[in-house]
Amino acid sequence: MPIKNLLIIGLLLLPGIAIADNIPAPASSSCLSCMVTPITNEISYYKNIDDFGRSRGTTLQLISINMFHVGTDFIFEFTGDFNWDLDLYEDSDYYLELSLVKPIYRSLSVNYQRIYGTFVGEPINQFGLRLSLFSGL
Repeated sequence: MPIKNLLIIGLLLLPGIAIADNIPAPASSSCLSCMVTPITNEISYYKNIDDFGRSRGTTLQLISINMFHVGTDFIFEFTGDFNWDLDLYEDSDYYLELSLVKPIYRSLSVNYQRIYGTFVGEPINQFGLRLSLFSGL
């Protein structure tokens, strides 16, 4: 998938999630407490410079972490790094992580991640446990 298509998807995802918290569930909804709680939704732009002071292009980073409740709590995380002129051999590259996290006890969660990237031949699935050393929630 071309980097510009992935970037457009990421940019469309952030505002949609950010406003989802302000949309109340219909009164007739069978979901008594379906809601999205934004944790963080960020857009960052970086100028990259290596240790020798040479320009290594630019990076646009999108991060969206939101908790949602459908019967129980889940966290959805989207992280995308879109780079231009970072690699000496590529004009552009990207790295995407889509994660679904299920808190199970205090600071312990079960995590599923799907990774896409120009350096990954095929998407990668990761399954694991996450121990949060600090949680503001």
